[in-house]
Amino acid sequence: MNDLKTQFLQIIFMFFLLGFGTKSYAVNPEKYVVNTASSENFPLVSKGKTASILVSENDFPGVLRVTGHLENDLFKVSDLHPKQISKISEATDYVVIIGTLGKSTIIDQLVKEGKIDAGQLKGKWEKFTTQIVDNPAKGIKKALVITGSDKRGTIYGIYDLSSQIGISPWYFWADVPVKKQSELHVLPGVHSQGEPKVKYRGIFINDEAPALSGWAFEKYGGFNAKFYDTVFELILRMKGNYLWPSMWGRMFYVDDAQNAVLADEYGIVMGTSHHEPLTRAHAEWSDLGKGKWDFNTNSENLISFWKDGMKRMGTKESIVTVGMRGDGDEPMTEGTAIDLLENIVKIQRNIIAEVTQKPIEETPQMWALYKEVQDYYDKGMRVPDDITLLLCDDNWGNIRKLPEPDAKPRKGGYGIYYHYDYVGGPRNYKWINTNQIERTWEQMDLAYQYGVDKIWIVNVGDIKPMEFPIEFFLDMAWNPEKFNAGNLGQYYKDWAKENFGDQNTDDIVEILKLYTKYNARRKPELLNAKTYSITNDNEAENVLVDYKILAEKASQINNQLQPAYKDAFYQLVLFPVLASSNINELYVATAKNQLYANQGRASANDYAKQVKVLFEKDSLLTNYYHTKLAGGKWNHMMAQTHIGYTNWQEPKTNVIPETTIITLSNKAEPGIAIEGSENYWINNKQEIVLASLNSFRNKTTYIDLFNRGTKPFDFKISAKNDWITFSKSNGTITEDERIVISIDWKKAPKGNLKSKFVITANKQKFEVTVNFTNAELNDVQGFVENNGHIAIDAQNYSRALNENNVHWTTIPNIGKTGSGITLKPSNILPVAISEQSPRVEYDVHFFSQGNIKVHAYFSPTINFTVRDGLKYGVSFDAEIPQIMNLNADNSEKKWNESVADNIKIITSLHKIETTGNHVLKIYGADPALVLQKIVIETETGQLLETYLGPPESFQKK
Repeated sequence: MNDLKTQFLQIIFMFFLLGFGTKSYAVNPEKYVVNTASSENFPLVSKGKTASILVSENDFPGVLRVTGHLENDLFKVSDLHPKQISKISEATDYVVIIGTLGKSTIIDQLVKEGKIDAGQLKGKWEKFTTQIVDNPAKGIKKALVITGSDKRGTIYGIYDLSSQIGISPWYFWADVPVKKQSELHVLPGVHSQGEPKVKYRGIFINDEAPALSGWAFEKYGGFNAKFYDTVFELILRMKGNYLWPSMWGRMFYVDDAQNAVLADEYGIVMGTSHHEPLTRAHAEWSDLGKGKWDFNTNSENLISFWKDGMKRMGTKESIVTVGMRGDGDEPMTEGTAIDLLENIVKIQRNIIAEVTQKPIEETPQMWALYKEVQDYYDKGMRVPDDITLLLCDDNWGNIRKLPEPDAKPRKGGYGIYYHYDYVGGPRNYKWINTNQIERTWEQMDLAYQYGVDKIWIVNVGDIKPMEFPIEFFLDMAWNPEKFNAGNLGQYYKDWAKENFGDQNTDDIVEILKLYTKYNARRKPELLNAKTYSITNDNEAENVLVDYKILAEKASQINNQLQPAYKDAFYQLVLFPVLASSNINELYVATAKNQLYANQGRASANDYAKQVKVLFEKDSLLTNYYHTKLAGGKWNHMMAQTHIGYTNWQEPKTNVIPETTIITLSNKAEPGIAIEGSENYWINNKQEIVLASLNSFRNKTTYIDLFNRGTKPFDFKISAKNDWITFSKSNGTITEDERIVISIDWKKAPKGNLKSKFVITANKQKFEVTVNFTNAELNDVQGFVENNGHIAIDAQNYSRALNENNVHWTTIPNIGKTGSGITLKPSNILPVAISEQSPRVEYDVHFFSQGNIKVHAYFSPTINFTVRDGLKYGVSFDAEIPQIMNLNADNSEKKWNESVADNIKIITSLHKIETTGNHVLKIYGADPALVLQKIVIETETGQLLETYLGPPESFQKK
């Protein structure tokens, strides 16, 4: 029977690894507080009364402090002040009892009397139980007992109850309001979230000037205990436990001696960043250090400096950073000085053991393999087994290294340092949230499956405006096994419901999904006038329409929301959508000004003016955030510059894009431009040929009829074939007008045809040729070639073939256009490609034959293995699969390009001997590849230059 149970549990776990399931472990995984009374429930708030709160005076000071937070939370919800008592003899009727096992005399007495089961908690890490106990003592009818296995376990139990009654972790940091409730009743049962699967879960406040620093100094006078009080509470409410504090010129232990005292009281585990050894902030060396930051020449002073850091740490719970990088977060030496760094770590460990007077393995330590430090590891440097190896991403959310599946277990285990914010190449990104939780899930699930479960920490910049992905990261860190590709949508829904009172939830979910998707296509700091094409595939226009739809929807929701929620909505949804939409419109307007000025269009000057208006709008949105929102509470918080970058480092202030004002002739002067070209025509000396049309995909095209002068002119369009139609066939042009051209496919002859029409403008005649195909698709299957190419969103495969326990999984919403597909589980060894290996197949139809290229668009995953790269196979029909290496080009230039574009495109060459139906096969070899899109380019085709690639081709099913 036990064997069957074990097999069943293994199967269930495998379903999570494969990315199946729909129930998420979200903001409130189990709702145990309701608004209805019953004889079995515990009346926390009922009939104008609230239960008293009992906590032992001898419990941890942090538990007492957070118990006070619960009292405040109950008042916010019910307008009733619960009475706090410290002796069970003072309790009557209904009481909430809070305490830590082995620390609270009240809890220990209940255990002794058999009222609660200590076996569920003894020896556990950060676990709590919340349960109803009938008649726990004389005069008490029912008690709600919150018991923690340790200090943080108790604190999590308290904050869990606060969450259950409707207090968002973001009540302060994003002004999420509290819904009033007059009846709160706790359901029977033992409520617990178990032990966390990841031991240390935290955030890194970084790159915090001028935004967070300006706010903190105005609000609190600096990064002092008043400031950190709000941060510690926020972390704990999200069940985090770990912090790297602000470090741009800041000194956590020096700026305010109470910082460390308060962290210890709350139970926050303190650390320092990857280049700040032995608890010393980098800024401390500038202020207090002696000599150079160079161990070869100044070891005596460095040892003394580090020793003082350990003395100051005392018994406060910390993870001590070991190792050393150069001064100012730079490499320590040219190349890798392994002997030097190994000696430094040895000396640092001697310092730790000497000062703490404990065996060295009893002090948690970590060595961060950040940037060039990973080279030391790759070239053979090793540290003692009790040190946690903190593996890192590439600063852009792509994990660089993971332990091999057959790696020997380490006592210190492994961690991940991840980024939502970064200062460095190819470009800083600090201003707005550009992080898709889908990509975070995919990468962190990958890490967890490879055994990375000791530390998860994420660089969050200024904290705001990363609220949503921060909470997701910490929620997932508590139990990664509860998250999968199938329930990420539910996480959005739960989060929106919790923070906006279940108002417009589905619409808010769509906005959150899409604005982060659109922003992730290219960080705003990387945008410029050339990012999206204004001539090809309507790309720039479609991008702006997508943003404007979100902006309009967000504005409508804002108008409908209860007033109390509007400040939170502005911060969490409306501002990022409006600001992101505006900056994209700014650069498209710049692009139009530049092109139209070159063409001599009168409207070029209008776009120059629009650029100024949009640039000012950006400042007005920011000004509202700083001065009006929540009564000016968040001044400085959106002060990161984001417009006008020319290299990796930000400009000192936002810089308006350059525009051109042109001088127009004092007459009517017509010009014509067409889709797919930057060329223009001002006379009929050159042939004008439009982009080809067809009856299944490219059904329309356009011409822009524009004026190069100040005098308006009349135009008329005539065609000898009545099946060519125009959105407008005559009128007057003052500046410009877009004329959409289409074919009446029912009237038009079948086959490949050519026709012409004439535009008469200001007495000039322009002859225009249109080529089109009115195709019969009776025998066609799959995606159909169009203008020499086929484009496919990866999730729209015709068939998926799986192997044993290896399955194709769709990750909805990930990536630039559609969704992505990947193999799950992620911790499998490479699959040998054969006819039986997992693959996806795409039915396609070619009108062309000959040489073709298959461009496969992947998320920019890095080779995190010791192998030479992550591979996949590709073939057509019965062709032998070609093995392609995603990481064949691992140059810095290619990396810069792929992270900036947030895509990596790998091209394979093939030959199609016959026109007609064919099957494209993509074989899975390595896990962790996420395929987003496929573009097939024929020998006769010419892909138009766009950022996102061509839109998906027509599919005949």
